[in-house]
Amino acid sequence: MANSMVNLVFLSLTLFISIFPATSTFAGHQKGFLQCFQTMLGVDNTTSGVIFTKTSSSYEPILESSIRNARFLNSSAPKPNLIVTPHSLFHIQVALFCSKKSGLQVRIRSGGHDYEGLSYVSHSHIPFLIIDLVNLRSITINMDEETAWVQSGATVGELYYAIAKKSKVHGFPAGSCSTIGIGGHLSGGGFGTIFRKYGLGSDNVIDAQIIDVNGKILNRTLMGEDLFWAIRGGGGSSFGVITAWKIKLVPVPSKVTTFDVSRTLDQGATTLFHKWQTIAPKLPKELFLHTVVGVTNSASQEGGKTVVVSFSGLYLGTPENLLTLMQNSFAELGLRRDNFTEMTWIQSVLHYAGFSIDESLEILLRRNHSPPSFKAKSDYVKEPIPLRGLEGLWKMLLLDNSPLLILTPYGGIMSEISESETPFPHRKGNLYGIQYMVNFASNEDAPKHIDWIRRLYAYMTPYVSKFPRRAYLNYRDLDLGANQGKPWYEKAKSWGLKYFNCNFERLALVKARVDPGNFFRDEQSIPPL
Repeated sequence: MANSMVNLVFLSLTLFISIFPATSTFAGHQKGFLQCFQTMLGVDNTTSGVIFTKTSSSYEPILESSIRNARFLNSSAPKPNLIVTPHSLFHIQVALFCSKKSGLQVRIRSGGHDYEGLSYVSHSHIPFLIIDLVNLRSITINMDEETAWVQSGATVGELYYAIAKKSKVHGFPAGSCSTIGIGGHLSGGGFGTIFRKYGLGSDNVIDAQIIDVNGKILNRTLMGEDLFWAIRGGGGSSFGVITAWKIKLVPVPSKVTTFDVSRTLDQGATTLFHKWQTIAPKLPKELFLHTVVGVTNSASQEGGKTVVVSFSGLYLGTPENLLTLMQNSFAELGLRRDNFTEMTWIQSVLHYAGFSIDESLEILLRRNHSPPSFKAKSDYVKEPIPLRGLEGLWKMLLLDNSPLLILTPYGGIMSEISESETPFPHRKGNLYGIQYMVNFASNEDAPKHIDWIRRLYAYMTPYVSKFPRRAYLNYRDLDLGANQGKPWYEKAKSWGLKYFNCNFERLALVKARVDPGNFFRDEQSIPPL
C-alpha cells in the first residue's frame, strides 16, 4: 500500500475512535468494542462472519478449530471475549484501534500450534480477543523470481501444495507438520528436513507486511531493517500483526531418498545413538539424519518395556550415493540399498507429515484434526551426552507411558550463519536440538505427566547448553518464566535469554521503538526496554 493511503487510513481511524470513551468493566469492554467496530464499518457493511461473541453458535467451533493442544480445550481454560476473523487488512486495523479503546488485550492466531496456547488463551485472566487470521491465507507464487507471497493464515501444508502445483524442483525449508500456520512458524524461526542445506524458514524471508500498533500497514522498506530483523525469529506477535511474508523458494532434486530404521536397547540402540551425536551434525548439508526416541513393548525387558531409537534420513540425492555415504560415515547402522526409498520432494513432505507417499496432495490442505493433550520442553546439546548419561535418560523415559524425544541435528549451513543474523541464535556450536514431549489421554492425567517431564528436564541439566540453557521459541515453555517477583523486564530475561541469548536486548530495544506502550503482549512477549 502506498504511503499516502496508509496515512489516510491511519488518520481516519484515529479521528474516528477518539469519540469513544475507554470502558472499565468486563461487559463494557465487549460492548465498547462492538460499538466501535460496527460503527466504523458503516451501515453498508456487516460484522456477520467477522466478529463472534460467546453467545454466537459459531464461537466454540471457531475457537476450537485451531487449538492444537487439547490441554486447553477444557472448560476452565480462559476464553476470549470475542473472536475476530478478518477478511481484509482494514478489519485488522479497526480491530486494533477498537481493542485499544475498549481495553481488550489482543491475541493473534494463525495456526494455533503454539505449545502453551498463548494465541488463544490468556493465563493472566484478563479480558481479551483473538484476531484469527484463518481467512487471510492466499499464496501467490512467482516462478520467474522463484518467490512467493504467503499470507500468515495459510498453513505449511498449503504452501507446500501450492509450490508442488507450480514446480517439481522447488521447495521451502519449513516444518513437517502440515497444519502449522505460516505466521507463527516463520516469526519463531521454523526448521524442517532441509534446513541444514538452506537454513530456517525465517532465513529465507525477503519481505513482509505488518500492521503496527498505530494501524499502519508496513512493508520491509517502511518498517525498517530493525523491525524486519526482529520479526524473523523474535516472535511476530510482540511487534504487530504480520499479515504476509515474501519468501524465496529453494531448488530441490527431481528425486530424493529417505530411510527409516529403528533399534531397541537389545539391538545396540545406546551405542548407535552415542555415535549419531557426533556424526549427524558433520554429515553433508544434503543429508538430514534425525532420531526419535520413545518406548515400546518388550517381552525380554523388566517391566515389559524398552527404549527404541528410530533413525530417519532425508537425502537430496540418489540412493546409490547415500548408501556409499552411510557406509563410510555410519556403517554401524547396517543400512542396505533396500532400506532406501526414492521419491519426489513433495512425497517426502507427505512422508514426514505421517501420510502415505501415494496419498493425494490434497491431504496437505486438511486443517482439522483431533489434537492430543501434551506438554513439551526443549534443549540444545553442544557436547555428546556420555554413555552413563544416556543410560540414566533411558531409565527416565521408562517411567512414563508416552514419552517422545525428537532430536534434530544441526551443522551444515546453520553453522555458517551468524548468531545475530536473525533473533534465532541457535547456530554454530550446537550438535543437535531436543524436543521433549509427553502426551496424555485426559487432562485429569496432566499433573503427573507434567511433573515427569519437569523431572526429565532437570535430569538433563548437566548434559545440555549452559549460561544460558537454550530453548526454542516455537516450543514455547511457560516453565521458563521464573523470577516472578522481579520487574517485568528482569522477569522476561529469565526466558528471553534462553530463547534469544544476546539477541534479547536488541529485541527489547526494537519493541520500545515500535510498541512503547506494550500493547502487543502475552505471558512471554518481548518487553520494551
